[in-house]
Amino acid sequence: MSAETAPQTSTKTATIYRMVMPGHTCPYGIKTLDLLEREGFDVTDVHLETDEETTAFREKWNVETTPQTFVDGELVGTLDDVREFVGRTRKDGGGTSYWPVLTLFAITFLMAAGAAYIAEDQWVSVRTFEWFIAFSMCGLGYLKIRDVESFSTMFLNYDLLAMRWVPYSYIYPYAETGAGILMIAAVANWISVPVALIIGTIGAASVVKAVYIDKRELKCACVGGSSNVPLGFVSFTENIAMVSMAIWMGVKHLL
Repeated sequence: MSAETAPQTSTKTATIYRMVMPGHTCPYGIKTLDLLEREGFDVTDVHLETDEETTAFREKWNVETTPQTFVDGELVGTLDDVREFVGRTRKDGGGTSYWPVLTLFAITFLMAAGAAYIAEDQWVSVRTFEWFIAFSMCGLGYLKIRDVESFSTMFLNYDLLAMRWVPYSYIYPYAETGAGILMIAAVANWISVPVALIIGTIGAASVVKAVYIDKRELKCACVGGSSNVPLGFVSFTENIAMVSMAIWMGVKHLL
């Protein structure tokens, strides 16, 4: 009998150099180590335990940051370089994305459905959609208010009223949030309805002019000043929803 030949296996090897100091452990290093291990690499984990070690490493390999990863002795680079190396999406790009606003709308819709279930014993009703828009207005308003200076700067790129009257770029986030709060409680409609109607109409007109008439490629300030959301359909829909909500609330409480 001939002896069976053991199957040949190829082990992927990687070495990661990351900062692990008494007062600081680099979170990107932890993420890189976790990614490599989940991808099946046999990882040698080298700790840079002092500022001097870290500086010397950067100078030796002519890199600006750590962690740095080597695969089979070849420098791959940072966490995002490793993500790309193993076939995953980089997360360091500055490209546009609808993800921030879509996740906000998904969460506010679930919030509205939950609130409607408590109030009316049903998940989906007219009130669900009323609260969905009102909750969304509050959520979007918060994202603007948390850095109103940055928001106002981006907003001035395209809003028709703000370009002519700068204070409006600071007023807008509070107006949107306040109108949303009043609509949730269904009180002071004489304030919330005209406010939502005015800012929504101006916003929709601004998007149409900037995107569809002037053909400008801009980022929307709808989720704050650091937004990567492209100005266009989503922002136009947001403003139309605000206008529709204002008209609905106005008609509903006049009848």
